[in-house]
Amino acid sequence: MSEQPLNPTPAGSHDAEATPTGPARTGSTAADALADAASEEAAADEARAADATADEAAALRAASFERARRLRMEPRFPGGPAADPAGSHHERRIRSFQPRRSRVTTGQREYLERLWPKWGLDIDGKRVLDLAELFDGLPVVLEIGFGMGEATAQMAADDPGTGILAVDVHTPGQGNLLGLADKAGSTNVRVANGDAVILLREMLAPESLDGLRVYFPDPWPKARHHKRRLIQPAFLDLVAPVLKPGAIVHCATDWEPYAEQMLEVLTAHPRFENTAADGGYAPRPAFRPLTRFEGQGLDKGHVVHDLLFARV
Repeated sequence: MSEQPLNPTPAGSHDAEATPTGPARTGSTAADALADAASEEAAADEARAADATADEAAALRAASFERARRLRMEPRFPGGPAADPAGSHHERRIRSFQPRRSRVTTGQREYLERLWPKWGLDIDGKRVLDLAELFDGLPVVLEIGFGMGEATAQMAADDPGTGILAVDVHTPGQGNLLGLADKAGSTNVRVANGDAVILLREMLAPESLDGLRVYFPDPWPKARHHKRRLIQPAFLDLVAPVLKPGAIVHCATDWEPYAEQMLEVLTAHPRFENTAADGGYAPRPAFRPLTRFEGQGLDKGHVVHDLLFARV
């Protein structure tokens, strides 16, 4: 896929919140220790390179780069989410997310190691998912960018008759959502790790989804970054074929200029129709929980806009 102004997996979603982990080493993993060691080795290489010949310096930097590359590919949790499941860093495309390597708490780590083999999947682009088998025949909605997973877990608990395929790249959030679903006894959540563009483009069958949810994606407020926003015509071109007729695309944002762009782009697309009678924004549906992040924004005077468009 050539350069496109999209990538709908906002692991650094605007809805995501940092997870307190106490002291810097709390919840650290073997991979974190390797990362620290690699940083120290890189600094040592730079120091040696300063005293080396040009050829020696180039060789030292190449070796340091190779160590860093191997570290990026090192799985953080045996049997858990892959560091880069589709090798997507080799694909030249403008992305709407910035992967973050945050500390993982002890609890999140335990949930990843215990529950990922059961409820997790990597977006590797190597197969087409059988959603009926994956969700035991339930209708399935795709949620892109779930932050720490509180809203997703609540929706899954409130509506056990709907499967939620929740996509993100933020490892602490993945572990947190698995834990919340497990505690609630919800079996209708599957957590997908990786690039949602690859999921939409290569791993979903035509007309296999009953809905799409994108809540509080990164607004990329600076004008030069608007091309990174998720809701773009090219993104909707990917989404439309995998949605069933009548399936609802539900977006929500508290960033007024982005809400205006969402409304404009969705209204202009021939495969989607606004469910709001006046052609504008919709009231917040009862099934979308008021998240902690959203509540903080409302306390600050932010206005949240919901958009609900049906696939035609």
